[in-house]
Parts: sequence; structure tokens; C-alpha cells
Amino acid sequence: MVNPFDLKTALLAKHAQHVVLIHFPIGLFITAVAFDLIAQWTKRRGLAQAAYYNLLAAAISTVPVLITGLLAWQFQLEGQKLKGILLLHLVLACVSTVMIWLVWWVHFHARRKTVYLPAYRLVLEVLAVGIVALTGHLGSFLSGVNLPG
Repeated sequence: MVNPFDLKTALLAKHAQHVVLIHFPIGLFITAVAFDLIAQWTKRRGLAQAAYYNLLAAAISTVPVLITGLLAWQFQLEGQKLKGILLLHLVLACVSTVMIWLVWWVHFHARRKTVYLPAYRLVLEVLAVGIVALTGHLGSFLSGVNLPG
């Protein structure tokens, strides 16, 4: 049985970094969207600021997640052709990354040009949360979390 507190095993596993890092952009992005929706509803500027900085952190944290995901593919599958759930997961991961960066850019652009955020961003944010959730759901099948038994 593997010791869960063995740092050497955790840090040097061929795919473990991706599995650990992925939680940061997911959590930061979903929290940012929640803050933004509450800020829109309550008109509280502090929550809008928190949403912006969570979006920024989520966007930045997608970079190492994509890199470690590609490295996991190379190490675990030795670069063989992707198919099925793994291919869909990779495609949705790229779409999720673009969506997270796009939502951040909308907020960034609005902060530079005007005080008001465009209303269409809420639809964009909810759509992005759905895509991120689907990507994570497929990833959980790949990691074995959702397997029977």
C-alpha cells in the first residue's frame, strides 16, 4: 500500500502534478463567477474586485495545468494517438482554458474602459462554468475516481 504522506512518490509520479494542480483553476474560476453573480445582484464593489482577482488567478493557473496535462499524456501514454474520453477531455480542456481567459479579458477590458461590466458576461460565465464542469467530470473518469468498485 502506498503511503499518502510520501512526498517523493507524490511529486515524482508521472501524472500526479496535473491531478493536483487542476483544482486551482476550477475552484478559483467557479468562486469568481459566484462572486461576480453576487456582486451583480447586491451591487457590492468589493465582491466585483474579488471576482476579478480570482479570475486573474484562475486564468494564470490554467497554464501549468495545460502543461502538466500534456506531459501526463506523453509520460503515461508515450504520446500515442488520443481517442475517446481522453481526446474529448483534451479538447474541452483547451476550450475551458480559452473560456476562462475570455471571461477574464471581458472583466479586464471593462475595468480599463468603463466602470460597467457588459451584461453578456453573465451568460459567458455560466457557459464557461458548464464547460469546466464537464471537462472535470471527464477527467475524473480518466483518473479512476468515477470507476465502479
